[in-house]
This record gives sequence, structure tokens and C-alpha cells, in this order.
Amino acid sequence: MVVRKTYTTSFDFRTFRWVQAMRFAVEEINNNTELLPNVTLGYAIADTCLTQRTALREALALVTGERETVSGSSCGRAPDVPVIIGDASSSGSVVIARTLGVFRIPMVSYFASCACLSDKNKFPSFFRTVPSDYFQARAMAKLLKRFGWTWVGVIAGDDDYGKFGIQIFREEIKNFDVYSEEKIFEIIKAVKLSTAKVIVTFAIQSDIIFVLEQIVNQNITDKQWIATEAWITSSLVSTPRNLHSLEGTLGFALRRAEIKGLKSFLERIHPASDPTDPFIAEFWETMFKCSLGLLTSPTLKPNCSGLEKLESVKSIYNDVSQLRATYNVYKAVYSIALALQDMLLCGPGKGPFENGTCPDITDLQPWQLVHYLKEVHGSTPVGEKIYFDENGDPAASYDIINWQREADGSVKFVKVGQFDASEGSENEFNIEEDSVVWTGGQREVPQSVCSETCLPGTWKAAQKGRPACCFDCRPCADGEISNITGSVECKKCPPTYWSNAQKTACVPKETEYLSYQETMGIILAAISIGGAAITACVICTFFHFRDTPIVKANNSELSFLLLVSLVLCFLCSLAFIGQPLPWSCKLRHTAFGVSFVLCISCVLSKTVVVLVAFRSTLPGSNIMRHFGPVQQRAGILFCTLVQVLICVLWLTLSPPYPSRLLEQSAKIILECNVGSVLGFACVLGYIGCLACVCFLLAFLARKLPDNFNEAKLITFSMLIFCAVWVTFVPAYISSPGKYTVAVEIFAILSSSYGLLVCIFVPKCYILLLKPERNTKKQLMGKVPAIH
Repeated sequence: MVVRKTYTTSFDFRTFRWVQAMRFAVEEINNNTELLPNVTLGYAIADTCLTQRTALREALALVTGERETVSGSSCGRAPDVPVIIGDASSSGSVVIARTLGVFRIPMVSYFASCACLSDKNKFPSFFRTVPSDYFQARAMAKLLKRFGWTWVGVIAGDDDYGKFGIQIFREEIKNFDVYSEEKIFEIIKAVKLSTAKVIVTFAIQSDIIFVLEQIVNQNITDKQWIATEAWITSSLVSTPRNLHSLEGTLGFALRRAEIKGLKSFLERIHPASDPTDPFIAEFWETMFKCSLGLLTSPTLKPNCSGLEKLESVKSIYNDVSQLRATYNVYKAVYSIALALQDMLLCGPGKGPFENGTCPDITDLQPWQLVHYLKEVHGSTPVGEKIYFDENGDPAASYDIINWQREADGSVKFVKVGQFDASEGSENEFNIEEDSVVWTGGQREVPQSVCSETCLPGTWKAAQKGRPACCFDCRPCADGEISNITGSVECKKCPPTYWSNAQKTACVPKETEYLSYQETMGIILAAISIGGAAITACVICTFFHFRDTPIVKANNSELSFLLLVSLVLCFLCSLAFIGQPLPWSCKLRHTAFGVSFVLCISCVLSKTVVVLVAFRSTLPGSNIMRHFGPVQQRAGILFCTLVQVLICVLWLTLSPPYPSRLLEQSAKIILECNVGSVLGFACVLGYIGCLACVCFLLAFLARKLPDNFNEAKLITFSMLIFCAVWVTFVPAYISSPGKYTVAVEIFAILSSSYGLLVCIFVPKCYILLLKPERNTKKQLMGKVPAIH
């Protein structure tokens, strides 16, 4: 096993006491013939130096067997440590547990209280003997509610302990309508200038001690401090010098216990007993300010005499009056011992491990120990029950400690209440108000109220003529957020982001374009495909009746070409649906331009043929020979090639491309920028010119005598076509976002359906429903029309 010993560049006597408590518990268990008979526990010790990188490196070295010695091991080989006791810090424990959890190597921490470590999905093999900060945050929230403190300051350490502790604390106080605000930046200045009279801390001892020293140096005495278990009973913080500013400090401490025999064990160690142990050597030299000559670093201290005795020195190390975190180390060792005991007792009727088999303790696998730690139930020699819940946490219980002044000026830790989550929600929090001494030695509960702090999504607007702590909360404007409590202003979101409904966070703007997944896109696509399908049916009908007079009389070749071009017109609208891409932007406009020119060219050719056909019936006229099939094809080809040339120039010089329109709204409009406006205008203008010419010629031929005047049908179709595209321009310009594309598709489909219905529906009606009218005499007007 390994205990995590953490200290900074100066030797930490409190942490070394934890190390010795682990050693004491191991020795006590090895001497207990009933707990683990014929089993000797060993251990290895590593120093994390309060850095996560070192903690992970040392933990990996222990479990992989890279460290050379293990106390109590006589196997003579590099050890494989099956369980880690530690780390003391939450951040270090998170790093180690996340890594070792992959290999199901158990870890039992005695001081890492971050609530994040209760997540068994992330830390499946993590256990601890200290309660989760979830309960401490809940206890603090109840404390604030009890005394009506609605405006408090908060100081958090910049680590997992502080961040997660404050996060849970804030959630808890929201439930009680209590609000807090103070940031860790410029802590001392913020505390001094703040109108909040109550300061809540979530920081480890090594972090908070520097803040409190400055509080004392600047003589800040009007604050009521609320402490966590990390420093409420710390001897380094609770000095007579600090009591002037910190008297009345109220906080939550871990359960206190007395460990028999520990004090004598602590005072029994001596460098001579283990001259190779660098921890003991450094401890001894620091304690007595002398040199043993064993350390590699040079020193100017006098040599140790060898007559120094620990029992003659009063220090944090051998002070066993407040055994709280130390007792958790003790419990951690015993929890592992009890798990090993259950493993030894494995057998028929005694809980086999898996599939009726029991583990071999001489070849212990870490994942087997995880199983038994989950099921461990027992007691320590102190009499406290040991067990872990489904999250690997113990039962949550805290003493509420109040700092009071002794007659000699020293600090006295007075228990004024208790928080015990196991007792139920109604009785879990108890405090004796009459026994509490508040800041400055007063007996009256301090007040800390003004305005309710502004929640995220609002900003503080100062009230004229009132102190800075009194303000109104005003909501942020659209596109602006405040993501912290008590923000003095709202900040604008980046161009591609927009504020959420609560105005607390900038979320990516929704991209808007006409897609196949939305109702409008589906409807337009269905109409487009439906139009193409109907046109295909008309083609089949005309092909079937290709030898009948009505098909022959209406120039079957031009009719088939016109129908094919209409199919292309219907299908080209599909290119306008979907996310704009470089190829689709180029395709949609050029396909639209070319297919419609082909369609109008066919209509124009049919119109010209009608006019020439009637003029050629005059005596002596031979004009029809100049408008035969070859000339018709050439005319259509020429008109279409002009549009193709325009499109080629457009795509070459400045083609359409996808672009994002960042408007002052919650959406980013994805659209196809036409590139060259002139190119787009030429494409539309050319179609418009052909349509106008076609309409004019068809209008002139509308009254020519015939029983089936196709010019009249063409006139109606081109009238609809021109009307659609005249109204298209203003609608296209005024439509927002994806509706711009929808308007364009609607214009394409409307004009295409207009041509199809006006020109071909009457013919199909005769072909399919009135076949008696499909005769040459009917077309020539020789007999009355049959209705």
C-alpha cells in the first residue's frame, strides 16, 4: 500500500503525522492475530509535492513495481502495489483515479472530498473515508438560510476542490434563494471593499493561509468567515495572531476521534531507527533545526546531538487533540484490512467471489480488491462503522466548529452543532446559536444583506444615490450575455454566435437554408418531381399517339423537345434545395438558365411555325420552305447556345458561390451568392427577352382561323410565364433567408406548370378523352366540333 504525503518546499508536520498514522495502523493490524492472521501488510510512501504530475508519476511507479523497496516485504522483488491510499488533494486524486480506474486499481483517499469523485462512471475504483463536498455545500447552504445571509462573498481555490465545491454550493444556495458573489481575482481588495459581511471559503489549507495572512495584515476585522473542513481545525491558521481578524470563524470539521497509542507511536520515531528514511531525516532536522548530515543538500544548521526528544516538543505533529483527517487515514487502512479479511474468509457459505471461486491472496489482483471494498462492512478499534455507499463514499457527518478565544489568547475549537446527513433531511442540521461567538467576539448574529445578486443573463444597474452593493437587475439585450452571477455589463456574442433564451451563454447560431428535411422543402421537392413525372406521362402519351393527326399537326418533333425541356425545368428546381455548396450554387443557376431558354426557344419556334403555316396558305406563297425542320432546329440551337455562352462567361469570370449572411438575429443564413450580378441579370434578361418575343408573336397569331389554334394556347402560357417572373423580382428581393430560395423555386415551378397545362393539357384531353376529335377533318375545320 501507499500513502500520499503532501507538502511544499517547507516540511509539513501535519502531513507527516498522516504518514505516521498510516504506519501506526499497519503495525496495529499486523499485530492483531484475529484480523489478518498469517498476513503481513506492507507499504510504500511517495511524496506528491502538491503537483498532479508528480502524483500521477509516483502512483504509476508504485503500481507498476518501479519503486525498489516496500516495508514489510521480504519477497525481494519489485512490488506491484494493489491499492493506493491517497491522494490528499482532490485534483491529485482525480488525475490518479482517472488513470488507475482504467486498470481497476483501487484507490482510497482520506481527504479528497470533491463531489466530482463520486461519479462511478469516471472513477469506478475510487473510494474515500472523507464525505463528499456535496454534503458540506448543503450544510453551508442551510447555515446561510438559518441566519438569513443573502449577500455573501465567496473565495474558491483554483483547483478541483474549490471549483466543484463552489459549483455545488451555488446550486444549493439557489434552492434556498440565497445568492453569492466575489471572484478570486484580487481577493483581498474584493473582500475589503465588499459590502458582504459573510465570506464563504472553499480552498485547501495551503491556498487559504496566504489569503488569511493578508487579511490579518490589512486589519480586516468585520467579516464573518465560513470555513470548510480543509482548514477549520488547522493549527497553522488558528494562531493567536490571526484571532484578531478571524475570531468567531464558523466551519465544518470532519468527525473527531481518539486513536489510542498513536501519540506514543508518533514520539517514538528516531533517525537512528531508520537512517535511510529521507522523510524521517528531513522531519528531524526541521523539527529540531539541526543537521544529521544525512541529506545531500548543504546546510548551515548545527549538528544534532542525538539527545533530542519529541515528547519535549509541542508541535502540530504530536498534537493529537484534533484527529480528524488523521483519523480518516486510519480508517482508510482499516477499510483495506477489512476487505482483505473478507477475501480470506471467502469460501462455501461465506460469500464466494465469483462463479463459486475465491481469490488467491498470495496473487492478489487489484480488481478483486475493488469488489471486496464495495462490500466491506466492519468497525475500527474506535468503534465507528466502516462501509462505502454506491458512490464509494462514507456516511456524511460534520461537526460545526466555532473559533473562540481562550483566556490566554489562544484559539479554542468549540463544537456548536452537527450536520449528519444520515439522520434525515429534517434533523440533519443542528446548531446551538446561543453558544456561537461571532466575528469580533460579538454574540449578535451579523447581517449581510442588500440587493439580491443578479443572476446570469442580467446585469447590475446601479441605483442612484445608493451604495454599490444595491442595484437593479436588468436583462441583457438579444445577442448579448452575462454568464456570471452579478455581472456589471453584458458582452456581445461573436458574429457566429447568439445568446440563448436565458441570455447566459453564447450558443452557435442555427444555420438556415431550405433543406429536404423541412416541410417546405419536402413539398417543393414533391411538386418538382410530380411535375417531371406528369411531363414524362405526357411524353409517353404523345409517343403512343405519334401517328395521329393532332400530334402531327402540332409539330411532334418540337412538342417532344419542349416536353423534354420542361422535364429539365422541373428537375432543376431540386438543385435549389439543400445546403449551398460550390457545385450546387453553380449548377442551380446555370441549369435553370439553360433549361428555360431551351423551353422558351421551343415555344418560340412553335409560334413562328404557326404564323408561317397560315401565311403559306395564301396563293403563290412559298415561305414555309424557309422554316422547315432543319431551320427550326438551328433556331433552337442558336438561342440555347447564346444562353450557354452567357453562363460560361459568368462561371469563368465571377461564378456563384456559397456564402453566410450574418445578420443581427439568431440564425446564419446559408445562401448562394450570385457572384456577378451582371451575369445573373443577363441570364434572367435573356430569358425575359425570348419570353416577350414569344408572347408578342403568339398574341398576333391568336385569332388565326383554325379549329385547334395552338397560338392561343401559347399566348395563355406565355402570359402566365411573364406574369410569374414579373412578380418574382420584388418578391425575391423582399423575402428573407430561405424564403428567397423558395420564391425562386416557386417561380420556376409555376411557369413550368403554366407551360405544361396551357399547351399540352388540351391536347391530352382530346387524345385520351375525345378521340373522335382527333381527325384531320376536325383539325381543318371541315366538320363541326364534337363536344
